Amino acid sequence: MSAEMVVLGIETSCDETAAALVMGGTDVISSVVSSQIDEHARFGGVVPEIASRAHLESVMPVVRRALAQSPIDITRVDAVAATVGPGLIGALLVGVSAAKALALALDRPFIGVNHLEAHLYAALLDDPEIRFPMVVLLVSGGNTLIVHVTDHGKYHVIGQTIDDAAGEAFDKVARFLELPQPGGPSIDKIAREGDPRAIDFPRAMLHDGLDVSFSGLKTAVINHVRQHPEVTTADVAASFQQAVVDVLVAKTIRAVERTGVRSVALGGGVAANSLLRQRMEEESAARGWHLVLPSRAMCTDNAAMIASAAWYRLRDGVTSPLDMEAMPNLKLGDPL
Repeated sequence: MSAEMVVLGIETSCDETAAALVMGGTDVISSVVSSQIDEHARFGGVVPEIASRAHLESVMPVVRRALAQSPIDITRVDAVAATVGPGLIGALLVGVSAAKALALALDRPFIGVNHLEAHLYAALLDDPEIRFPMVVLLVSGGNTLIVHVTDHGKYHVIGQTIDDAAGEAFDKVARFLELPQPGGPSIDKIAREGDPRAIDFPRAMLHDGLDVSFSGLKTAVINHVRQHPEVTTADVAASFQQAVVDVLVAKTIRAVERTGVRSVALGGGVAANSLLRQRMEEESAARGWHLVLPSRAMCTDNAAMIASAAWYRLRDGVTSPLDMEAMPNLKLGDPL
């Protein structure tokens, strides 16, 4: 296995069509992301059928752009990878089919990648020197996980949401407040104008283990606004965001104390939240952690993290059969 091996990754799990070339597991040669945000905005969320059709139109042009932006030729690609789950089944099938076709045409191995595992690798793309073991706080629209990672491909989920994911709560609250979707960036933006101490929203399960719950917080926001229609949207957003971040940071601190690690990383779309990043930086400085904050481009769905995760599987001699199916309900740790 050469450090110069190159993996072409494809990502189509939700509403971004992405392709990237990664060498040596951490060297991003090129990365292209085509977003569908504008196409779904008027519907207040991602419409699966629209997403699938957009992926069909975009996937090969995006792959060609990734190759065109790279100094290497397609014949230098040593394997082709794609997200096989979790995600929208129609969207996943587009990327998986495209990757299989390219692998077959190039006579190269195909590697199916768990989208959640790939988010663990986003931190490595920005800091290749990060040392294991580490704790990763993985927060996105569909998942909130605290993961103890001991080595490549070796991890254990030690905390997770028992209901709504953090990103899902952001989207639902933003929709109730009539803010643009996706909700996370909208709340993050307007919260800067509000007072995070204006409303004392609940911090569910704050002192109970490592699991989290955000469903009650979402309900508390709705009830408060209905009972106090005079409250400003900025104060609601700031107070809600503060409650979410307080819980996430507290759980991460507890996870680090329990595992004894010194390296901490964020992953997933909510990892782009400005308050969460600020609080994690403050806690890391105070506690002597080595913190890795992926760039905001690496927090959201992208193919570089898919190619990176696949590179390490290829390094270990693991490839996937061409009859591997898309798995929309795949969980972190499920066998591929």
